[in-house]
Amino acid sequence: MRKIAAVLFEDFEMLDLYGPLEIFSTHRDAYQIVTVAETTGPVRASGGPATLAERSFAQDVEQGSDRGFDYDLLLVPGGRGVRTQIDNPSLLSWLSQAVGVAELTTSVCTGSLLLAKAGVLNGHRATTNKNAFDWVVGQAPDVNWQRQARWVEDGAFFTSSGVSAGIDMALAVTEHLLGAQAAQDAADIAEHVRNADPRNDPFAAISGARA
Repeated sequence: MRKIAAVLFEDFEMLDLYGPLEIFSTHRDAYQIVTVAETTGPVRASGGPATLAERSFAQDVEQGSDRGFDYDLLLVPGGRGVRTQIDNPSLLSWLSQAVGVAELTTSVCTGSLLLAKAGVLNGHRATTNKNAFDWVVGQAPDVNWQRQARWVEDGAFFTSSGVSAGIDMALAVTEHLLGAQAAQDAADIAEHVRNADPRNDPFAAISGARA
């Protein structure tokens, strides 16, 4: 069973987080989901509702590499809160350490900018929310940003475009880890019409329209 760290911060985008988690939770025998934030307790999403953080960054740091950072997958959402979190050393340091241990690291929307600010995406291909594309590129010019991409797979990184694109990214991750039938089963259960082509990005034409 792989352990997924679902990263929380104030003003995260709800579907960025819960879209992929819905897909992963379809195969409950394959994944264990843990929510992680700077502190334990409720963390409010940009839409209002709060999600409970079960573990804190400090707990992983204190436990060290033997017991902390025991995550196989990371899920980093985007949202309004990214604009303040890009200057949060606690989050960025935790991401840098967690990525070094995880089998795969995934992001949705502007969550990829948090990975870039943590220094783990330099030289990698990645994508982000098309409405914030130019702003993100300006913040992290050392990443090979892909404008035409529903999601991008580059080594141990899966980064997706905005919001609902995370669902298709999570299905691609599921296929990568568990096979094509597992991904299709998850899509069918969610009643989601899957976009299985990462280059099929109908929203790329409006990229940079709103920074």
